Amino acid sequence: MARYTGPDCKRCRREKQKLYLKGSKCDSGKCPIEIRPYPPGEHGRGRTKDSEYLLQMREKQKCARIYGVLEKQFRGYYEEAQGRAGRTGETLLEILELRLDNVVYRAGFAKSRDAARQAVRHGHIRVNGQKVDIPSARVSPNDIIEVREKSLEMTPFVVARAELEGKTTPAWLEVQADRMRALVHGVPARAAIDVQVQEQLIVEYYSK
Repeated sequence: MARYTGPDCKRCRREKQKLYLKGSKCDSGKCPIEIRPYPPGEHGRGRTKDSEYLLQMREKQKCARIYGVLEKQFRGYYEEAQGRAGRTGETLLEILELRLDNVVYRAGFAKSRDAARQAVRHGHIRVNGQKVDIPSARVSPNDIIEVREKSLEMTPFVVARAELEGKTTPAWLEVQADRMRALVHGVPARAAIDVQVQEQLIVEYYSK
């Protein structure tokens, strides 16, 4: 399975904002974008104005990187969203939010989407009582996502459980911190999706 293996912090610098790909490091003084808030490379500080096309492409790249999705799969999500009723850009974000790895991250069971993907792949997550080890699996309203009982005492989940107390979770998720369990109440509305993405630029990019 194809996946990105380069430095995550380089991606944040490329987009000139934090994408929160490294969990707690993103909130610390060690975050590279705090030290070098400009794109990587020899000419990172040279560009002063981006073209309309480049802005659209960068917005698409930023969204894909936030959710950890490669181009072919991202394009598939866009085409699926385009075939549904409603605003294509908002529907695209709804689809991405309902990926299992994203739900595990949103519930607070992992500090980053990368960590959430690893937890899913290693079989630590159950959906409605069944093991699901595919990060891109889609959850539905009323699904129950939980950390399997045998994994609850592993250090990452012990730490996550301790940090869940008092942590704000999205309105479309109900989290039981003591049991490391989350109930999906419904499809997230755009207002409840806190990603700094201008989805209309993505629509314009694919519409060319």
